[in-house]
Amino acid sequence: MFTTALTIFSFVMTIVLIMWRPKGLDVSIPSLVGAALMVIAGSVSLADLKVIGSDVGGASVTIMATIAMALVLESFGVFQFVADFLVRLAKNSGVRLFWYINLMSLLMTLVFNNDGAIIIATPILIILLRKLGLKPHQQIPYLLSAALVDTAASAPLGVSNIVNLISIKIIGMSLATYSAMIFVPSLIGVCVLAVLNYVLFRKKLVTDLKQNRMSNKPKPRCHPLGPNNEMATTDLQLETPSKKQKRFMTNILLYVLAIRVALFVGADFGVSPSVTAVVGAAILLIWRWIKMGTSPMDILRKTPWHVLFFAFGMYVVGAGIANVGLNSWLVHVLQPFIAGGWFSSIAATATAVSIMSDIFNNHPALMIGTLNLTSMHLSPMDLHVAYLGNIIGSDIGSLLTPIGLLATLIWMFVLKQYKVHISWRQYFRVTSLVVPPTVIATIVLCYGWIRLIYG
Repeated sequence: MFTTALTIFSFVMTIVLIMWRPKGLDVSIPSLVGAALMVIAGSVSLADLKVIGSDVGGASVTIMATIAMALVLESFGVFQFVADFLVRLAKNSGVRLFWYINLMSLLMTLVFNNDGAIIIATPILIILLRKLGLKPHQQIPYLLSAALVDTAASAPLGVSNIVNLISIKIIGMSLATYSAMIFVPSLIGVCVLAVLNYVLFRKKLVTDLKQNRMSNKPKPRCHPLGPNNEMATTDLQLETPSKKQKRFMTNILLYVLAIRVALFVGADFGVSPSVTAVVGAAILLIWRWIKMGTSPMDILRKTPWHVLFFAFGMYVVGAGIANVGLNSWLVHVLQPFIAGGWFSSIAATATAVSIMSDIFNNHPALMIGTLNLTSMHLSPMDLHVAYLGNIIGSDIGSLLTPIGLLATLIWMFVLKQYKVHISWRQYFRVTSLVVPPTVIATIVLCYGWIRLIYG
């Protein structure tokens, strides 16, 4: 009785503190405190900690290395270069800019990961929109749609989200198999989300960017990833880049793409993605050191290490709440649906993980959902199909509330720094209209794709 009571208390306390974040409390602190209380309560053993540490460790290293690569590209001015390019492509059309921003968000998550894309891209987008003369309320459609697409775009590739990587390891699924089963349907699902965002926001989009830019002169803003945790000045230069600059930016992006491909190729030859990611990041850091004379220490300081501790703590919290009865109850509830066929299996697991994610974050939700599946003794194929529902719920269904994803919490924190205000009510007013249809569409697409390629 004591174990159950303390476990539930620890779980509730952790979630409340993460949502509340008094005095800007780092989200990793309540997750680690909650994890410690789970161990004290006895709902998580030391043996469990060792297994969780093993599962979380490699995935965390991969994600941290990828974020470090994104930070190096930011210091090279690559994302500023891309933002300039988007403005030129938009040709003073706010509608075209909306679609280009969504495309950039999609590609950034596919090439890096959702947390890194949010951290890097959001400040640059705010600066870009302010330079174009958009007021805070005019920026919301662009920023919110970009954030939703950014986070949902972590579903197509296992290496785009730390929770995906961790759970993939737990169920023994390769990156190649994961991508073969979900890349196409989830990518189409992200496109559905972008279209729904446009339908919802189309009347609020700025039509003439030139007029806004001429009538409003923005104040100089700063980038929150500057040296020594200060705000480093960032200003978008809209002049046409030189051929030398274009060539350099292209080479950098091709290198990053090569590392992304190497994650999959290396995994097929038994090379851990974490090793490939670390080597790729190290080469990029040395490249920058030689070109700019800047040591890697600033990147080490800027890298959000708290993501690693947050992930570990939340997985311990998730394991604790699962061990005191939630897992057994979920097995009882979901077993008939999973036994009912692939469609009901995907739909049931997606719904369950979506609900859990939106209530207490996708880290413990996906942990619970994954442990739930591994305890059912399913065949490899049935396990993988049911797991696809977990990913849909964790990466897309979790967008319904701000608590659903760490990336969303980071996004709202960055907006607050830049005095762009969006309340949880405003956020939910949008997501309640676009997220459920996207989840349903992705479930149907996923089932159809699995039937198509596996019969």
